Amino acid sequence: MDGTEVAVRGVETVGTETVALTLEAPASFDARPGQFVQVGAEVDGEQVTRHYTLSSPDAVETFEVTVEVDPEGSLSPYLAGLESGDVVEVAGPFGDAYYEDEDAVVVLAGGPGVGPAVGIGERASADGVEVTIVYEDADPVHQERLGALADAGARIVITDDVSDEDVLEILADAHGQLFIYGFADFLDAATAALDAANVDVGDAKTENFGPAPDSED
Repeated sequence: MDGTEVAVRGVETVGTETVALTLEAPASFDARPGQFVQVGAEVDGEQVTRHYTLSSPDAVETFEVTVEVDPEGSLSPYLAGLESGDVVEVAGPFGDAYYEDEDAVVVLAGGPGVGPAVGIGERASADGVEVTIVYEDADPVHQERLGALADAGARIVITDDVSDEDVLEILADAHGQLFIYGFADFLDAATAALDAANVDVGDAKTENFGPAPDSED
């Protein structure tokens, strides 16, 4: 891996088998919420890398990624067990589906897509623009931060079905730059929901995390 060694600043549990990993930002690191990085470490003598999307509103001095911990995975259990002062390697940032100071944002997130959703939501809320987040997950994470966003005036919808009629009404009423993050099946479902709500998806910024895996490996 062609990356930079950085220190871990903290590991926090943010939901069932999910942690937020705070890392020291490399020198000249310029990342926006919605971009992703490659994180690598040597585990049992083997170099293992995975991609994780930023879940922090900025990357000044530190940045955060949200990691779903698969007990049978190669890297995520290792990351979850790290402590402040440990090191990992980071490359990036990558991706073009990120917040660019739009006048309003509408973020649809499935599963791990909540990471970029909270990062974009917090950055946009701090900028004083309208924020709508629709988050599909049967066991949601980052609920404290989502609650804080709601308290700050953001429209937060947590659902187990993005195609629910109540969700479609909210999508039809929302306006702003569309962002869609999640596994491939969620992107299909979210696109269908937006079509059903008569929302144009042509300019949506999307990040497809690939097929939903049973395991990292």
